Amino acid sequence: MIRLAIVEDEDNYAIQLEKYINKYEQESSSVFKVTRFKDGDEIVNNYKCQFDIILMDIEMKFMDGMSAAEEIRKVDKDVVIMFITNMTNYAIRGYQVDALDYVIKPVEYFAFSQKLDRALTRISKHKTKKSITIEYSSGIKKIDVDNIIYIETEGHNLLIHLKATTIKIRAKLKDYEEMLAEDDFFRINKGYLVNLKHVEGIEGTSCIIADEKLIISRNRKSDFMQTLVEYMSD
Repeated sequence: MIRLAIVEDEDNYAIQLEKYINKYEQESSSVFKVTRFKDGDEIVNNYKCQFDIILMDIEMKFMDGMSAAEEIRKVDKDVVIMFITNMTNYAIRGYQVDALDYVIKPVEYFAFSQKLDRALTRISKHKTKKSITIEYSSGIKKIDVDNIIYIETEGHNLLIHLKATTIKIRAKLKDYEEMLAEDDFFRINKGYLVNLKHVEGIEGTSCIIADEKLIISRNRKSDFMQTLVEYMSD
């Protein structure tokens, strides 16, 4: 299912876009869940990387589409943004927020369907890499699962060790173990969840990962070794 947001203050255009999306669904195998916002500030408020495509009007009363897109890009690099406008002089600013395309008013179905084709192609490329959204003290962030080296407990917090940095969040390791269960992660003891992609080997009772040695609990070592051998053989 493709999660699509329409950010449009004019009801007639929003209704027309929803009709076009319904028609596109009938002509293709795609399924959309559509959410409507009437202004840029509505979608920016409490945004949590919950959409695949955003159709964004540029001229709105409280927050224009460009400003809204700039705020969204601070936390979501992957969502496909397409602007809805009757003005074509926003191209440079559009590149700055990585806009895929423009839907020119009045909207015609054929051109609109071609732009949706482009959007779905970009989404399929992004989804070959899974990402998760995490909340922490200074905001929210979408991160690629492949970039997680390991996750470590620290009291009531978690330290998510990435290739370039470490993020501290308030969460339980069990929740992330369940979230990443299908993504080649293994909990080697009560305090560490490791990404098998970054494991370099086993030395005695330790897992070697990113030049560090993390202790493997005795009751998990056999399962971990078997899982690691199967992963490496694939």
